[in-house]
Parts: sequence; C-alpha cells; structure tokens
Amino acid sequence: MFHYRPPKELRALFILHYAPLLLIILIGPLTAFYRIWEIPLPKLVTILLGVTIFFLGTFVYFKWEIFWHRTYKGQLVTGGIFRYIRHPHYTSVLIVGFGLALFFYSLFALVIAVIAIPIMIWSILDEEQHLTRRYGDDYREYMKTVPWRIIPRIF
Repeated sequence: MFHYRPPKELRALFILHYAPLLLIILIGPLTAFYRIWEIPLPKLVTILLGVTIFFLGTFVYFKWEIFWHRTYKGQLVTGGIFRYIRHPHYTSVLIVGFGLALFFYSLFALVIAVIAIPIMIWSILDEEQHLTRRYGDDYREYMKTVPWRIIPRIF
C-alpha cells in the first residue's frame, strides 16, 4: 500500500519528530484527569480552538498522504501541496500537535508542541541535505521555486 521507507540515515529523525506528538497524546489527558498544568485561558474557547486546529492539521496530513501515495514513484515530487510548501508532512505534525495540546487544555503539552518546532526544523534541514544529494540541481531549483519549508510566507 504505502511503499515509501525513509533512508536509514533519516529513520532516527522520523522517530525524533514523532516523539513530541506521542508525548502530547500521552501527557495531554493528564491535565484533565489531575486538573494540573491547565492553560490559563477560557477552557471552552481553548478546547474548540484546539479541535479546529487539530482538524486543520489532519486535513493537511491527509492532503499530503493521499497526494504522496498517488504520485511518488522515486522521483522528486513538486506538484499538489508541494507547490506551496516543501515539507507538508512536518507542517501537519506540528499543527496536529498544537491542536491536541489546546484540545487537552494542557500547558505542559503546549510547551512540548513549542519544543517540537526546533526538532522539526532540524529534521527538515537534515532531510533537505539528503534531497539535495539525491536530486541535485532539480531540488535546488525546486527550493528556489518554493521557498517556504513549512509555513507559506513565514518559513
């Protein structure tokens, strides 16, 4: 079904960039259960905002996953959502993490989501070195055409 396997040198980074999301999922519910680490904002607004952000991240994830699954055959993929950002997968993981942290109303989970940002940037920079080695000038040209890594007009 899904035939992509990250190269061996990137597998540790894949695990590393999913670790914050897993921590958010594990720690976030503790806030409600123990009533600790609560975000100091109105609970209902925070939870609704979290659900909305979570679904946005889920949408980006499936947009990436479906397009990638249908398109990737070993070549450089530059169409679909890749016309706007170079790393939609990382974008979706970050958005989902922030959405879950807000949904769980957990300050600790929100801190983990913030800590995930430099981890993702590190993963992106490492992956881009690999992609440059693999695709050479084609990837360098793509980087010029699509300058945004995870958030259009920001980074």
